[in-house]
Amino acid sequence: MPPFIGQRIYLDHAATTPLDPQVKAAMLPFMEEQFGNPSSLHYWGRQARKALEQARERIANCLNARPNEVVFTSGATEADNLALFGVAEALRGSKKHLVTTQIEHAAVANACRRLEAQGWEVTWLPVDAEGFVSPDELQRAVRPDTALVSIIHGNNEIGAIQPIEQLGEFLKARGVLFHIDAVQTVGKLPLSLADLPVDYLSLSAHKFYGPKGAGALYVREGAPLPAPMLMGGGQENNLRSGTENLAGIVGMAEALALATEMIGTETPRLRALQSRFTEDVLRAVPGAVLNGPREAALRVPGNAHFSFPPGEGEALVLHLDLKGIAVSSGSACHSAVIEPSRIIKALGKADDVARATVRFSMGRSTTEAELDRVISVLPEIVSRFRK
Repeated sequence: MPPFIGQRIYLDHAATTPLDPQVKAAMLPFMEEQFGNPSSLHYWGRQARKALEQARERIANCLNARPNEVVFTSGATEADNLALFGVAEALRGSKKHLVTTQIEHAAVANACRRLEAQGWEVTWLPVDAEGFVSPDELQRAVRPDTALVSIIHGNNEIGAIQPIEQLGEFLKARGVLFHIDAVQTVGKLPLSLADLPVDYLSLSAHKFYGPKGAGALYVREGAPLPAPMLMGGGQENNLRSGTENLAGIVGMAEALALATEMIGTETPRLRALQSRFTEDVLRAVPGAVLNGPREAALRVPGNAHFSFPPGEGEALVLHLDLKGIAVSSGSACHSAVIEPSRIIKALGKADDVARATVRFSMGRSTTEAELDRVISVLPEIVSRFRK
């Protein structure tokens, strides 16, 4: 089949977002003339250190946190691992139990499996048919020796937004540490970490129009400091050794400031597109199954996740790509793995539904006209791919 010729449509913003031009402009000086190492004592180093701490303060302000609570990492995977492995190491000997869910991102799920292999006990909380954790299940799971609870805020596949405030208040009352992976919600939902009852939070710049390779772990002041995973020069208050990615960090701060300013207008716009598109797909494609919450307010803005059984979601992704439409069959971290989605299986759905998944994720560039074009070709593509 000949390559697609025409205007392509990008509906995979949950995997990554394009770099905002204003973010690129903020980064460029630190790729060129302001190239100093923030740990150096001379002029170039001092200028770099000043820029680093200004970025830290901007990010903290966007999250209503303190600058000393922001630890820079290479991304959310490292931030998740630092939270899980770091807290486990810091509390080893006094605690031996962790709690997480069956629908975590692989960065948390695989870290928990590694900790299980090292002798930690892990409780894997189930979720209901829409992907929500039961507060009662969490209360039953927590024990006196529970070191940490890690729950994804907005699921990267089905978009379910967990009731973090309710869960966190219970854990706070019990004195149990709480980590959330907020990769899909930072920059899309208003978050005030001064008020949100969490101790650790992971974020990644490239999910909100910043650069790849830059992320952060929020560590609430007074919470146990994670044991570092990287040994070296003791950067980031000895929590993350290695020369900081200054250009990426400056870009992350600029991107988060822009995204935070736009939440009031962009989030309602995305939710309106999301609701309309969801109804159009369910109406236009016989047998389409919506995965996750039906109510847009309970989903990550712009997320629409469907199954089109029978068949393989990867095949449908390729069929859509031939039409110039970029989507995903699930998490970008597993997009090359052809097997039933463990997230959809956790919702209690059959293998044929879990294999035929497609995630549409909208962003700033998404228009009604683009979604109309997707609806115009989707029924025929699904019909052909089912055959």
